[in-house]
Amino acid sequence: MANKIQRSSHIYSFCIADALAVMSVDLGSESMKIAIVKPGVPMEIVLNKESQRKTPVTVALKENERLFGDSAMGMSIKNPKIALRYFQDLLGKHIDNPQVTLYRWRFPQHELVKDERRQTVIFKLSHEMQYSPEEILAMVLNYSRGLAEEFAEQPVKDAVITVPVYFNQAERRAVLHAAQMADLKVLQLINDNTAVALNYGVFRRKDINATVQNIMFYDMGAGNTVCTIVTYQTVKTKDSGTQPQLQIRGVGFDRTLGGLEMEYRLRDYLVKLFNKQQPSKDVRQNLRAMAKLLKEANRLKTILSANADHVAQIEGLLDDVDFKAKVSRQEFEDLCSDLFQRVPGPVLQALSSAEMNLDEIDQVILVGGATRVPKVQEVLLKAVDKDELGKNINADEAAAMGAVYQAAALSKAFKVKPFIVRDAAIFPIQVEFTREVEEEDKSKSLKHNKRILFQRMAPYPQRKVITFNRYTDDFEFCVNYGDLAFLSQDDLQAFGSLNLTTVKLRGVGDSFRKHLDYESKGIKAHFNMDESGVLSLDRVESVFETVVEDKPEEESTLTSKYTVLLPKYIWVLKSTLSGSCVPLFKIFVASVMVLQIDLFIYPGVASLTQDPKEKEESGKEEEMSKSRGDSTDTKMEEKKPKVPKKQKLVDEISVELDVRDVLDLLEEELKSSVKKLQDLTVRDLEKQEREKSANSLEAFIFETQDKLYQEEYQFVSTEEQREEISRKLSEASNWMEEEGYRATTKELKEKLSELKKLCRSLFFRVEERRKWPDRLNALENLLNHSTIFLKGARMIPEADQIFTEVELSTLEKAISETVTWKNETLAEQNKLPPTEKPTLLSKDIELKIAALDREVQYLLNKAKFAKPRPKKERIPQKLIQARMPQLPPTARRLSLPRRRKEKVRHTQDRQVLL
Repeated sequence: MANKIQRSSHIYSFCIADALAVMSVDLGSESMKIAIVKPGVPMEIVLNKESQRKTPVTVALKENERLFGDSAMGMSIKNPKIALRYFQDLLGKHIDNPQVTLYRWRFPQHELVKDERRQTVIFKLSHEMQYSPEEILAMVLNYSRGLAEEFAEQPVKDAVITVPVYFNQAERRAVLHAAQMADLKVLQLINDNTAVALNYGVFRRKDINATVQNIMFYDMGAGNTVCTIVTYQTVKTKDSGTQPQLQIRGVGFDRTLGGLEMEYRLRDYLVKLFNKQQPSKDVRQNLRAMAKLLKEANRLKTILSANADHVAQIEGLLDDVDFKAKVSRQEFEDLCSDLFQRVPGPVLQALSSAEMNLDEIDQVILVGGATRVPKVQEVLLKAVDKDELGKNINADEAAAMGAVYQAAALSKAFKVKPFIVRDAAIFPIQVEFTREVEEEDKSKSLKHNKRILFQRMAPYPQRKVITFNRYTDDFEFCVNYGDLAFLSQDDLQAFGSLNLTTVKLRGVGDSFRKHLDYESKGIKAHFNMDESGVLSLDRVESVFETVVEDKPEEESTLTSKYTVLLPKYIWVLKSTLSGSCVPLFKIFVASVMVLQIDLFIYPGVASLTQDPKEKEESGKEEEMSKSRGDSTDTKMEEKKPKVPKKQKLVDEISVELDVRDVLDLLEEELKSSVKKLQDLTVRDLEKQEREKSANSLEAFIFETQDKLYQEEYQFVSTEEQREEISRKLSEASNWMEEEGYRATTKELKEKLSELKKLCRSLFFRVEERRKWPDRLNALENLLNHSTIFLKGARMIPEADQIFTEVELSTLEKAISETVTWKNETLAEQNKLPPTEKPTLLSKDIELKIAALDREVQYLLNKAKFAKPRPKKERIPQKLIQARMPQLPPTARRLSLPRRRKEKVRHTQDRQVLL
């Protein structure tokens, strides 16, 4: 385990197992947000190549390249036919779905054809270029991973992807297929409303307690609207104690209510204004002009959210005719009046599914870009009957940040603080089957049965088992959606097929015939709805049981001997302790310890040593204990009758699945899509490499042509040399104009290498002369410092000298040789013309500097760590006086001051000399 890193400790901490980042992709209708968690970066939004925090979900497909994001958005104006947007609405849809019809009306420039096997949609850009919505989404996911890897500076494989909560099973499987094509490991498909709720709860963990808090999130984005009621509270868990939990209580949605529909209303209004200004022209017939008007409508909607009116203007809209018109907020609201009437719908649906009323809602929080429209907030505030609407989360990035927190929680590389998430399946699922029943008149009829598998708003992930008790032969059953009466007629039509799967069981009859002696406990089908909300049938089993006779177990030899001989061995122990039978006991212990023989295999030992009286008494006690035991056992048997043991037998039943909603991709189709996308990626990389090589060659030609006229290049080259280089550069430039557009990457690189080789000596001479001043100055400074250091080292008194003569001589020699080399090389270089290859090379100067510096540093390090020599101990004055010859007191008094005066006089004379 690596070091433990703690960031934002009130949110979470994580441990790094591997240096591997995880990512989340919030797939919005109009744009996507990407977030990552990597070591050292807890949670961060990824910036795209334009340094923006969100990226348009748009793909432009040319014959020889692909464009993503803002580049693709620009292409949607120039060539609308090749720019694909809002294709998520086509995932998991048959071609006759109303959503496909709506898409065709919104984007008439795209040709949609039918997949004959799956009955789904395919974009046909040309005869060779045909892509399914799953393949387009896979391109976007692969592009998003590229942005994440560039931002994280390491590979990214694991991801959590957000999907709309109303996505059914077919739509969720389509997203998983797209991720598989992009070679992404999906840790979870998380509902975008759940991701928003998780982000809200994570950053308010301290405010969550045992008291229930009901929060309503109203999310209106570009393409849809979702209202969610979430309950927050702390709960006790077995593993991690008391932890915060969010539970999805109610959900309401409107698939087509969003900012895009408002933009189309504005676009159509601008179309009418332009056609009114230019009666002779019909802007509807020009796809580019319509794309420009839609872009202007998007800008106008954003500005009218903060201003009462604004002027829409487009230069050269159609046939070089400019368009300009003033639009007020009131006009915009009148255009979208029917849309604003639909704003309360999701709120009522959410309250109904949660079986709650508005009084139980503590707060209503806005999410999504379209909630910034003032009229939306006005209508919503009136519908929820609150004082104000909450705007305390990032409406654009909340889902991405919640999803990346879940990604870190699911990844093995990080450990986050637990936050329990209980999501809910908003569409009920049931099992339907038909069986034959016998009527009262003994006639037989078929009875259709339904069993609820997952109720509406049932929490998941969850496993369920359905048992079929009346079948003894092969049969089949269906897995379908349950009662969807809560959906409107339009939503029901857009929902698609209500039949999910027909399950055919094979081998049921054979299983019963093989186990005729067993009692059947039914056919059990095991279902699983995983974290992504995808339903699967794990297995089907045929279960049997039979009663097994309970045979009395024979008493083991060891136990019987233990029961009989225990009193005897107790007597042996007592006798030993009292002093008798000591030799026998020692022999007995030795045999057990050395030979490791169980004492109970020697019954004769006790019988030989037991006292005859105690033998009789023990026999009576054994008989009495047997009689008591028999009576006790009889009473226990009367009170608790023995339960017969049952043996369980499970037979695996083979299953055939017939998908009824939208057919899954075959293995061959999936491999073909993966190869197609890989080929596109390789082509894009090759194109980027070729463009890079072409740009490098073109830049080298222009830069070198300019350098030939610079003074420093003319100083080191002759006229003939410059003319030859200029001629070669002109030839390469002409080749780029005439043949370069079809040249391969290899040819471009070879041409650049040839030109660099031609100019190498010229560039070398210029580069050397640029380096000389700094290098020579550094060498001169080092020589001066080294010389001063050497002089100082030689002046150290011999008593305190720390350097040897060899060391000082080595430094002196290095200084002398360096000075000699510098003088000789400079003299030789001055004799050469500047157009010749120099003999004074910067790398040689660097080598001399390094060699001399190494010698000086060696001596400096030695001085740094050298220990000072111990000073001579000073003799105290009293000791000196004691050792002086005995003089008369008067002489002694006169001698000391005189000596001091002589010493002072000597010191003064020395100072004068100095």
